[in-house]
Amino acid sequence: MGILTSGGDCPGLNAAIRSVAKAALNRYGMKVIGIMDGFRGLVENRTVLLDDRAVSGILNLGGTFLGTSRDKPQKMLMGGRKLDMTETAVQNLRKLQIDCLVCLGGGGTQKNALHLHKEGGVNVLTLPKTIDNDVAGTDTSFGFDTAMGIGAEAIDRLHTTATSHHRIIVCEVMGHNAGWLALGAGIAGGADAILIPEIPYDPAVVAEHLLDRRRSGKRFSIIAVAEGAVSRAGAKARAKENDSRKGRKKDRNGDEEQDGVSPVREPMASRLARELQQLTGTEARVTSLGHVQRGGSPSSADRLLCTLLGTRAAELLAAGTYNVMVAARGGRAVPVALEKIAGLRKVVPPDHDWIKSARMVDTCMGDRA
Repeated sequence: MGILTSGGDCPGLNAAIRSVAKAALNRYGMKVIGIMDGFRGLVENRTVLLDDRAVSGILNLGGTFLGTSRDKPQKMLMGGRKLDMTETAVQNLRKLQIDCLVCLGGGGTQKNALHLHKEGGVNVLTLPKTIDNDVAGTDTSFGFDTAMGIGAEAIDRLHTTATSHHRIIVCEVMGHNAGWLALGAGIAGGADAILIPEIPYDPAVVAEHLLDRRRSGKRFSIIAVAEGAVSRAGAKARAKENDSRKGRKKDRNGDEEQDGVSPVREPMASRLARELQQLTGTEARVTSLGHVQRGGSPSSADRLLCTLLGTRAAELLAAGTYNVMVAARGGRAVPVALEKIAGLRKVVPPDHDWIKSARMVDTCMGDRA
């Protein structure tokens, strides 16, 4: 078997590599080949033979010792041009005599793995990784619990400065398209308002909530906001512009590129803080957690999840079950056909219990529900 990590790094990748490799080596006597730096390493044929010693002592380490990249086999930048390197990737897998390629990654990785299977006849198996928790078909993805804990701790710490200076503090949390991370961290950290991409917010509604808090004697307010959150006015404007922007080249954040370069953007949290300061007359500050959420040692819950998914992956490989994602469902690890979930994104439903609970403890979600 070959194994690679693709997409953004996150806590738990090393734990997942360890569990897949150890079970494959020790339980089933498989040969395990690590592929460096994701699909780019596969195309460039950069590999390392993994033995039990190579994957020992990495359970608690953040990141991925194999390295990662966001490259796609079918759209890889080579010599300044984007080329389809699918055939090269497939040929390298055959030269290495790999029976199945195990890919650890998020939504994009699920699609890339399925592409290799469909276009090159490669047997693949994937594990769901992302701090955004937006991979379809699984209850949770590894990396999410750790990142949510980091976000909640940050909000805990921001309470000190917020209450000391009678301020509004806007804490920007990762999440371009799904609000799981901001919602979970916001609830756990006791944020007074939580803004997520799935619920377009009205700045006036948020400001009204903050003013009500001040009138009731509250000294501060903390807002947890996903980086992909959008106002109602912004959502309407975006919808109107969709047709005119069709076909234009965009970067990974969905912004139009000019001469191959992504535009400089003001952080959404900065715009929101300025707006709320004007509406409330209260000093506002911004804290953006950024890649801090991706770093550090994985939580015990993520280590447990990685071990469960990884060992199940080895079982499936031994049984010849390929072209599936190993999903966490109801406390179990089960195979889900890649064709059913690749290309789908799991977003927060408007009636989700987390949203209901947040509203019941008087957390503003940016709307008048």
